[in-house]
Amino acid sequence: MALPARSQPRTRSSAPLPVIILAAAGAAFFILPLLALLERTPWTSAWHQLGSPEVLAALRLSLLASFSATGIALIVGVPLAWTFARLTFRGRPVLRALTVLPMVLPPVVGGVALLLAFGRRGLLGGWLAAFGIHLPFTTAGAIVAETFVAMPFLIITVEAGLNSMDRRFEDAARTLGARPWTVMWRVTLPLVRPSLLAGAVLCWARALGEFGATITFAGNFPGRTQTMPLAVYLALETNPDAAIVLSLVLLAVSLAVLIGLHDRWLGAS
Repeated sequence: MALPARSQPRTRSSAPLPVIILAAAGAAFFILPLLALLERTPWTSAWHQLGSPEVLAALRLSLLASFSATGIALIVGVPLAWTFARLTFRGRPVLRALTVLPMVLPPVVGGVALLLAFGRRGLLGGWLAAFGIHLPFTTAGAIVAETFVAMPFLIITVEAGLNSMDRRFEDAARTLGARPWTVMWRVTLPLVRPSLLAGAVLCWARALGEFGATITFAGNFPGRTQTMPLAVYLALETNPDAAIVLSLVLLAVSLAVLIGLHDRWLGAS
């Protein structure tokens, strides 16, 4: 009987001194700005800054928009990821490239594209206006902008999970007479739950930090479309201490997400 493979213990290895020096310089390039942010943080007035009405409004709007964008991404992004992982059809590579394009597309360009699609004179904007739906420069517009740039992170994560799962469980369920919806709901989704969770968290974190598409498509109106990244941008000119505190909050959230996904998705041990 074959014995289960054992994971190889990590061994200590030596590296040339130039490699160590260059690696240290690369790490310092990322760490020094973060240390500067911590050093300049007004700790004595941090809670006062976080308690200001403007900051609280931006925080509430950011949470509303980011969670709403994640919910929309789960509803339509998971079926899209399943389509890419399970179906073969003409034009699939092109469609997949278009759906993940916002990951590499400059966010401002994405905001312009959204305006041309859903603006008053856009491809669908006139039809939506006929039903009383106006997206640009509204809270709904901020949610749409965040969904546009964040959903690809969920799609590629869930698709990777679907491609790596053992499909024999699905085949067994079908053999026992389970309907396609039952197979997906009772077998497929539970098996890819770690990837689904990781994709949702990455999507939420990306939506929370979105700036370019939001300010282009939804504007920067306090209480309506001004999310935390937009509030940081505005506070840099009027209240630098508030900008630093808000930046620290976003930094803490991003760091927590990366640490939480360290073993589950990033493949570190």
